[in-house]
Amino acid sequence: MKKHTLSDWVSATRYWSFSVSAFPVLAAIAYLYATRDASCINVFNAVLALVGAVVFHAAGNLLSDVGDYKTGADSKESFAVPNLVNHIFETREYIRFAVSLLVVGIAIGLFLTSRCGWSLLIIGVIGSLLTLCYTQTKFYLLSDLHIFLVFGVIILLGTSVAATGSICWDVLWLTVPLGFITLSVLHINNTRDIVTDQAVGIHTIASTMGARCAVVTYCVYQVLPFVWMVCCAVGGVLPWTSLLCLLGIIPAVQNVRQASRFKVEGNQAILMLDLSSAKLQLVFSLTLTAGLFLSLLVR
Repeated sequence: MKKHTLSDWVSATRYWSFSVSAFPVLAAIAYLYATRDASCINVFNAVLALVGAVVFHAAGNLLSDVGDYKTGADSKESFAVPNLVNHIFETREYIRFAVSLLVVGIAIGLFLTSRCGWSLLIIGVIGSLLTLCYTQTKFYLLSDLHIFLVFGVIILLGTSVAATGSICWDVLWLTVPLGFITLSVLHINNTRDIVTDQAVGIHTIASTMGARCAVVTYCVYQVLPFVWMVCCAVGGVLPWTSLLCLLGIIPAVQNVRQASRFKVEGNQAILMLDLSSAKLQLVFSLTLTAGLFLSLLVR
């Protein structure tokens, strides 16, 4: 096996995607501060929940890459992460690294369970199982639902338990905006990979509906979170300051315009939209978090 630097190992986790797991935690914490007495929130536990979410995300990325490589979804002919395809890393190295990260994540989860109760253990077990079976969900039209549940439900509920000691169901008001923006990253990636996915028997929502419909659906995913946030603010569910996230409309519109070029340019138009969507998720989550914290100053 080749010798790898620390930078190589960090890059293997696809660390640039960690905003997808880290910022929902921050948004959930900001929401709890905005809707509850600050004395009810355990900052130490919340920070541990953030670390645990990112560690599990890193493990999930590694296992997903192994799964895609073994099924043939990632190959030299596809738009794939090159580490395994070009044998920069071997699959056994990825698996060992993933297992090590899972051990760390489970240790954090068990420690938090001892401090917060069994409800967190149940949420953690569900999250762990979903992390392990992600590759299999791609063959049964379930990968989109999987991502929505993990990054739009599990992380939010888990953070609420870690921070307060009990499940705060109302934190799920953030599920739609955070879940669908995150889902848009996966969906446009699946749209780009329709041909290679179908060749190896992978079935995604994008491959089932066809490329053109999938692009339209992507545009809906980009717009829906902003409509939801306005409705929640008008309905009094979220503070008006949370609408600071509307600053994200600018990159969202740019993404929609880029996607609209698909009719003329084909896959070339959407090659980098997964990255652009991840950047939107970063902007949206940061401004949403800032807006929720800002509500503390204008009460």
